[in-house]
Amino acid sequence: MSNRVPVAVMISGRGSNMAALIDAAKNPDYPAEIALVLSNREDAGGLETAADAGIATKVIDYRGKGSRAAFEEAATAALEEAEVDYICLAGFMRLLSAHFVDRWRDRLINIHPSLLPSFPGLNTHERALQAGVKITGCTVHFVRAEMDSGPIIAQVAVPVSDRDTAETLSQRVLTQEHRIYPLALELVASGRARLVGERVIVDDDVSVLPPLAVPPIGGTAG
Repeated sequence: MSNRVPVAVMISGRGSNMAALIDAAKNPDYPAEIALVLSNREDAGGLETAADAGIATKVIDYRGKGSRAAFEEAATAALEEAEVDYICLAGFMRLLSAHFVDRWRDRLINIHPSLLPSFPGLNTHERALQAGVKITGCTVHFVRAEMDSGPIIAQVAVPVSDRDTAETLSQRVLTQEHRIYPLALELVASGRARLVGERVIVDDDVSVLPPLAVPPIGGTAG
């Protein structure tokens, strides 16, 4: 029997971060295995990706048919049946109640496309460009009831170019999301990342990856 930590991933769309976690878990030395992919949309493209990888999938689509409490009750039942230790949100676009978050406290993980606590919420890249920041990035954190808040597990910085658009910046940040999420889950599942109060302490300080050089956008590097 595998001694790897069982993990569920919750998605609403194509699940590119989910795919990065699945790829990482293909390594037998990786400390976590993806035991379930749960979606709140039956048309989520990530369901096919998960099924192709031999991972169990579950759809709980209550849009227009039930309350948030009913959805969360069904989701909790599926997660408990799968006996998962952690849940990774990967492009999951439904707000979760404080009751659900507290039920899975310190076991619910999210990735956000900014260096939290800056730019929580939606339209992250547009807001970063409007603010004129020179560095943005992405953050993996334990979830708390307040949106995009909670103890930070890992971050990676991405420089912002003056020629960036929201689309180009989004793509570069997404590339780093695919690096940082598997790393963060590895830290948590292996026990190398541990909560002390509301701060995550990492035994080996690799939780902050170095910033990357900004690739030239249109033209050649000088």
